[in-house]
Amino acid sequence: MQLPIYQVDAFTDQLFKGNPAAVVPLKTWLDDATMQKIASENNLSETAFFAEKEGMYELRWFTPAEEVDLCGHATLAAAFVIHHFINHGQRNIEFQTRSGVLSVTAENGLFTLTFPAKKAVKTECPDVLAKGLGKIPLEVYKADDYLAVFETEEDIRSLMPNFEVLKKVDSRGVIVTSAGKDADFVSRFFAPNIGIPEDSVTGSAHCTLVPFWCEKLNKKELLAKQLSARGGTLYCTDMGRKVNIAGKAVLYFEGKIYLKCGIPSLNISLTR
Repeated sequence: MQLPIYQVDAFTDQLFKGNPAAVVPLKTWLDDATMQKIASENNLSETAFFAEKEGMYELRWFTPAEEVDLCGHATLAAAFVIHHFINHGQRNIEFQTRSGVLSVTAENGLFTLTFPAKKAVKTECPDVLAKGLGKIPLEVYKADDYLAVFETEEDIRSLMPNFEVLKKVDSRGVIVTSAGKDADFVSRFFAPNIGIPEDSVTGSAHCTLVPFWCEKLNKKELLAKQLSARGGTLYCTDMGRKVNIAGKAVLYFEGKIYLKCGIPSLNISLTR
Protein backbone atom coordinates (compact mmCIF):
# COMPACT_ATOMS: atom_id res chain seq x y z
CA MET A 1 0.00 0.00 0.00
CA GLN A 2 1.26 3.46 -0.93
CA LEU A 3 -0.06 6.68 0.62
CA PRO A 4 0.73 10.23 -0.44
CA ILE A 5 2.35 12.43 2.19
CA TYR A 6 3.10 16.14 2.25
CA GLN A 7 5.05 18.21 4.75
CA VAL A 8 4.00 21.83 5.07
CA ASP A 9 5.49 24.68 7.11
CA ALA A 10 2.45 26.50 8.53
CA PHE A 11 2.01 30.06 9.78
CA THR A 12 4.94 31.32 7.72
CA ASP A 13 5.85 32.36 4.20
CA GLN A 14 9.44 31.11 4.58
CA LEU A 15 10.73 27.57 4.32
CA PHE A 16 12.20 26.19 7.58
CA LYS A 17 10.11 28.63 9.64
CA GLY A 18 6.66 28.28 11.19
CA ASN A 19 5.40 24.89 12.36
CA PRO A 20 5.94 21.81 10.17
CA ALA A 21 3.05 19.37 9.86
CA ALA A 22 2.73 16.15 7.90
CA VAL A 23 -0.48 15.67 5.90
CA VAL A 24 -1.71 12.26 4.72
CA PRO A 25 -4.79 12.19 2.42
CA LEU A 26 -6.72 8.90 2.63
CA LYS A 27 -9.35 7.15 0.51
CA THR A 28 -10.51 5.09 3.49
CA TRP A 29 -9.45 5.32 7.11
CA LEU A 30 -6.54 3.30 8.44
CA ASP A 31 -6.81 1.74 11.86
CA ASP A 32 -5.82 4.00 14.75
CA ALA A 33 -2.68 2.05 15.63
CA THR A 34 -1.27 2.47 12.11
CA MET A 35 -1.98 6.19 12.03
CA GLN A 36 -0.29 6.57 15.40
CA LYS A 37 2.75 4.66 14.11
CA ILE A 38 2.94 6.93 11.06
CA ALA A 39 2.76 10.02 13.29
CA SER A 40 5.46 8.61 15.55
CA GLU A 41 7.64 7.80 12.53
CA ASN A 42 7.18 11.34 11.17
CA ASN A 43 8.19 12.69 14.61
CA LEU A 44 6.61 16.09 13.98
CA SER A 45 4.38 17.83 16.51
CA GLU A 46 1.36 16.83 14.38
CA THR A 47 0.43 14.56 11.51
CA ALA A 48 -2.97 15.27 9.94
CA PHE A 49 -5.02 12.56 8.22
CA PHE A 50 -8.10 13.43 6.19
CA ALA A 51 -10.64 11.64 3.99
CA GLU A 52 -13.27 13.27 1.78
CA LYS A 53 -16.87 12.51 2.73
CA GLU A 54 -20.12 14.06 1.47
CA GLY A 55 -18.65 17.36 0.33
CA MET A 56 -16.40 17.92 3.32
CA TYR A 57 -13.36 16.26 4.84
CA GLU A 58 -13.07 14.20 7.98
CA LEU A 59 -9.87 15.28 9.72
CA ARG A 60 -7.87 13.80 12.58
CA TRP A 61 -4.61 14.90 14.21
CA PHE A 62 -1.91 12.79 15.88
CA THR A 63 1.15 13.86 17.84
CA PRO A 64 4.02 11.35 18.11
CA ALA A 65 2.36 10.16 21.33
CA GLU A 66 -1.44 10.42 20.92
CA GLU A 67 -4.46 11.70 19.01
CA VAL A 68 -5.60 15.22 19.95
CA ASP A 69 -8.94 17.04 19.80
CA LEU A 70 -7.80 20.22 18.05
CA CYS A 71 -4.77 21.43 16.11
CA GLY A 72 -4.45 24.71 14.23
CA HIS A 73 -1.25 24.45 12.22
CA ALA A 74 -2.01 20.93 10.94
CA THR A 75 -5.51 22.10 9.91
CA LEU A 76 -3.92 24.94 7.95
CA ALA A 77 -1.48 22.45 6.40
CA ALA A 78 -4.33 20.10 5.43
CA ALA A 79 -6.23 22.99 3.83
CA PHE A 80 -3.06 24.00 1.95
CA VAL A 81 -2.75 20.46 0.53
CA ILE A 82 -6.43 20.33 -0.49
CA HIS A 83 -6.26 23.79 -2.08
CA HIS A 84 -3.08 23.06 -4.07
CA PHE A 85 -3.11 19.30 -4.73
CA ILE A 86 -6.50 17.62 -4.13
CA ASN A 87 -9.21 20.01 -5.33
CA HIS A 88 -7.13 22.66 -7.04
CA GLY A 89 -8.14 26.18 -6.09
CA GLN A 90 -10.86 25.19 -3.60
CA ARG A 91 -11.38 28.28 -1.45
CA ASN A 92 -13.91 27.20 1.17
CA ILE A 93 -13.00 23.99 2.97
CA GLU A 94 -14.93 22.33 5.80
CA PHE A 95 -13.52 19.71 8.13
CA GLN A 96 -15.52 17.36 10.35
CA THR A 97 -13.42 16.81 13.48
CA ARG A 98 -13.62 15.77 17.11
CA SER A 99 -14.05 19.50 17.85
CA GLY A 100 -17.01 19.84 15.47
CA VAL A 101 -17.07 21.40 12.01
CA LEU A 102 -14.09 23.68 11.33
CA SER A 103 -13.92 25.90 8.27
CA VAL A 104 -10.94 27.29 6.38
CA THR A 105 -11.01 30.00 3.71
CA ALA A 106 -8.13 30.34 1.25
CA GLU A 107 -7.57 33.71 -0.39
CA ASN A 108 -4.45 35.34 -1.84
CA GLY A 109 -2.11 32.89 -0.13
CA LEU A 110 -3.68 33.39 3.30
CA PHE A 111 -5.58 30.56 5.02
CA THR A 112 -8.12 31.70 7.60
CA LEU A 113 -9.20 29.14 10.19
CA THR A 114 -12.51 29.66 12.01
CA PHE A 115 -12.16 27.96 15.40
CA PRO A 116 -14.19 28.01 18.62
CA ALA A 117 -13.21 30.71 21.12
CA LYS A 118 -12.10 29.30 24.48
CA LYS A 119 -12.14 32.00 27.13
CA ALA A 120 -9.92 31.39 30.11
CA VAL A 121 -10.91 31.90 33.75
CA LYS A 122 -8.55 33.55 36.22
CA THR A 123 -7.08 31.15 38.77
CA GLU A 124 -4.30 30.82 41.33
CA CYS A 125 -0.85 29.86 40.06
CA PRO A 126 -0.16 26.22 40.95
CA ASP A 127 3.22 25.70 42.58
CA VAL A 128 4.11 23.11 39.93
CA LEU A 129 3.44 25.66 37.15
CA ALA A 130 5.70 28.31 38.67
CA LYS A 131 8.38 25.71 39.35
CA GLY A 132 8.14 24.28 35.84
CA LEU A 133 8.39 27.71 34.21
CA GLY A 134 11.14 28.88 36.57
CA LYS A 135 9.42 32.24 37.00
CA ILE A 136 6.22 33.37 38.71
CA PRO A 137 3.70 34.87 36.22
CA LEU A 138 1.87 38.15 36.83
CA GLU A 139 -1.47 36.38 36.31
CA VAL A 140 -2.67 32.86 35.56
CA TYR A 141 -5.83 31.80 33.73
CA LYS A 142 -7.11 28.41 32.63
CA ALA A 143 -9.13 26.97 29.74
CA ASP A 144 -7.93 23.76 28.03
CA ASP A 145 -4.45 25.03 28.84
CA TYR A 146 -2.97 27.19 31.54
CA LEU A 147 -2.40 30.76 30.36
CA ALA A 148 0.50 32.40 32.21
CA VAL A 149 0.80 36.16 31.64
CA PHE A 150 4.16 37.91 31.99
CA GLU A 151 5.20 41.54 31.93
CA THR A 152 7.48 41.77 28.90
CA GLU A 153 8.37 40.05 25.66
CA GLU A 154 11.85 39.44 27.06
CA ASP A 155 10.28 37.44 29.90
CA ILE A 156 8.73 35.14 27.30
CA ARG A 157 11.91 34.81 25.25
CA SER A 158 14.10 34.02 28.26
CA LEU A 159 11.96 31.27 29.82
CA MET A 160 13.77 27.93 30.12
CA PRO A 161 11.09 25.50 31.33
CA ASN A 162 11.68 22.26 33.19
CA PHE A 163 9.60 19.94 31.02
CA GLU A 164 9.68 17.05 33.49
CA VAL A 165 8.03 19.32 36.05
CA LEU A 166 5.54 20.73 33.52
CA LYS A 167 4.37 17.17 32.81
CA LYS A 168 2.75 17.28 36.26
CA VAL A 169 0.53 20.26 35.37
CA ASP A 170 -3.18 19.33 35.19
CA SER A 171 -3.88 20.62 31.67
CA ARG A 172 -3.15 19.78 28.04
CA GLY A 173 -0.36 22.37 27.98
CA VAL A 174 0.90 25.77 29.12
CA ILE A 175 0.66 29.01 27.15
CA VAL A 176 2.97 31.85 28.18
CA THR A 177 2.25 35.32 26.83
CA SER A 178 2.89 39.05 27.08
CA ALA A 179 2.26 42.18 25.07
CA GLY A 180 4.63 42.39 22.10
CA LYS A 181 7.06 44.93 20.69
CA ASP A 182 6.37 44.40 16.97
CA ALA A 183 3.07 42.57 17.48
CA ASP A 184 0.01 43.04 19.66
CA PHE A 185 1.02 40.01 21.71
CA VAL A 186 3.57 37.22 21.74
CA SER A 187 3.45 33.70 23.13
CA ARG A 188 5.12 30.31 23.51
CA PHE A 189 3.46 26.94 24.10
CA PHE A 190 4.67 23.93 26.07
CA ALA A 191 2.90 20.55 26.02
CA PRO A 192 5.21 17.79 27.30
CA ASN A 193 2.10 15.87 28.45
CA ILE A 194 1.26 15.06 24.81
CA GLY A 195 4.82 14.58 23.58
CA ILE A 196 5.52 18.19 22.51
CA PRO A 197 7.99 19.93 24.84
CA GLU A 198 7.67 23.21 22.90
CA ASP A 199 5.45 23.69 19.89
CA SER A 200 6.70 25.98 17.12
CA VAL A 201 3.39 27.72 16.33
CA THR A 202 0.14 26.71 18.02
CA GLY A 203 -3.11 27.70 16.33
CA SER A 204 -5.30 26.04 18.98
CA ALA A 205 -3.65 28.07 21.78
CA HIS A 206 -4.89 31.20 20.03
CA CYS A 207 -8.47 30.10 20.67
CA THR A 208 -7.69 31.28 24.21
CA LEU A 209 -5.13 33.97 23.45
CA VAL A 210 -7.32 35.93 21.00
CA PRO A 211 -10.31 36.60 23.31
CA PHE A 212 -7.91 37.31 26.19
CA TRP A 213 -5.86 39.93 24.36
CA CYS A 214 -8.79 41.43 22.46
CA GLU A 215 -10.47 42.19 25.76
CA LYS A 216 -7.25 43.43 27.36
CA LEU A 217 -6.28 45.66 24.42
CA ASN A 218 -9.86 46.60 23.45
CA LYS A 219 -9.24 45.57 19.83
CA LYS A 220 -10.95 43.10 17.50
CA GLU A 221 -8.06 42.45 15.13
CA LEU A 222 -4.62 41.49 16.40
CA LEU A 223 -1.19 40.59 15.04
CA ALA A 224 0.38 37.73 16.99
CA LYS A 225 3.84 36.20 16.96
CA GLN A 226 4.95 32.94 18.53
CA LEU A 227 8.49 33.17 19.84
CA SER A 228 9.72 29.62 19.31
CA ALA A 229 13.07 28.95 17.66
CA ARG A 230 11.33 28.70 14.25
CA GLY A 231 8.82 31.48 14.95
CA GLY A 232 5.48 32.17 13.31
CA THR A 233 2.99 34.93 12.51
CA LEU A 234 -0.77 34.78 13.00
CA TYR A 235 -3.44 37.30 11.99
CA CYS A 236 -6.27 37.07 14.50
CA THR A 237 -9.84 38.36 14.76
CA ASP A 238 -12.26 38.07 17.67
CA MET A 239 -15.63 36.89 16.31
CA GLY A 240 -17.38 36.47 19.67
CA ARG A 241 -18.03 32.76 20.12
CA LYS A 242 -15.43 32.00 17.44
CA VAL A 243 -12.01 33.30 16.44
CA ASN A 244 -10.44 33.69 13.03
CA ILE A 245 -6.78 32.69 12.93
CA ALA A 246 -5.04 33.30 9.61
CA GLY A 247 -1.60 32.45 8.30
CA LYS A 248 0.43 31.47 5.27
CA ALA A 249 2.11 28.16 4.46
CA VAL A 250 4.97 26.74 2.40
CA LEU A 251 5.38 23.23 0.96
CA TYR A 252 8.54 21.42 2.11
CA PHE A 253 8.13 18.06 0.40
CA GLU A 254 5.74 15.70 -1.37
CA GLY A 255 6.30 11.95 -1.23
CA LYS A 256 4.89 8.48 -0.55
CA ILE A 257 4.53 6.25 2.46
CA TYR A 258 5.06 2.55 1.77
CA LEU A 259 3.08 0.21 4.02
CA LYS A 260 3.13 -3.58 3.91
CA CYS A 261 0.03 -5.23 2.49
CA GLY A 262 -2.48 -6.50 4.97
CA ILE A 263 -2.72 -3.46 7.22
CA PRO A 264 -6.43 -3.08 7.97
CA SER A 265 -8.43 -0.09 6.81
CA LEU A 266 -11.65 0.92 8.50
CA ASN A 267 -14.68 2.79 7.25
CA ILE A 268 -15.13 4.83 10.43
CA SER A 269 -16.86 8.03 11.33
CA LEU A 270 -15.69 10.83 13.60
CA THR A 271 -19.13 10.95 15.18
CA ARG A 272 -18.43 7.80 17.16
